[in-house]
Amino acid sequence: MAKKALIITSNAGVEHDELIKPLEFLKSKGIEAIHAAEKNEEVQTMKGDKEPGPAYTPDSTFEKVDPTDYDILIVPGGTVNADTLRINEQVQQLIQHFTDNGKPIAMICHAPWTLINAGRIEGKTVTGYQSLELDLKNAGGLWKDEAVAYCKAHGWILITSRNPGDLPEFNEAILKELEAA
Repeated sequence: MAKKALIITSNAGVEHDELIKPLEFLKSKGIEAIHAAEKNEEVQTMKGDKEPGPAYTPDSTFEKVDPTDYDILIVPGGTVNADTLRINEQVQQLIQHFTDNGKPIAMICHAPWTLINAGRIEGKTVTGYQSLELDLKNAGGLWKDEAVAYCKAHGWILITSRNPGDLPEFNEAILKELEAA
C-alpha cells in the first residue's frame, strides 16, 4: 500500500519552497502527497516571508480530510502561515490526532509554533526558525540548532528543521521515516 502524506497550510503567507519542495519530492518517490488548506481558495506563497511567490490551489480543505487516511502530517513554515495555523482549532485537532495515534509529524521553520497551541511541545526535542527558540523553550520544548531534529519522546515522532536551507535534509528525514513505518 502506498504511503500518504498530508501537508497543511493556511491560505496566505506560506513559505514557497517549504510547501512545494516536500510536495514534489514525496511525489517523485511514489508517495501520495495531499495539500489541504483552510479554505478551498488559492494559497498565496511567499519567498523569504517578504516577496510574493506563486499561488497554488490546494487539493482539499481541513474539513474534508480524514487524518486516519495519512501516514504523516507535514507543516511548512512562513511566519503568517504558522501564526494563522496555530490558532486554528481544526489544525490543533489534526496535530492531536496524529500525536494521539503515534503518527509522525514533520515541521519546518515557523511551523513548530503550532505545537504550542496544540499542547504537544512539552518534552519534545525541536528546532525551527531561530526566532522561535525562546517561545519553544518557554512552552517546554528542548531546543537544538541542527538541520534536522528527530524526537521519539511521548510515543510519536517529530521531525523539525530550521529553514529552507535545510530542505534536502528535511525531505530525506521524512522519506526515511515513511520507509521505516
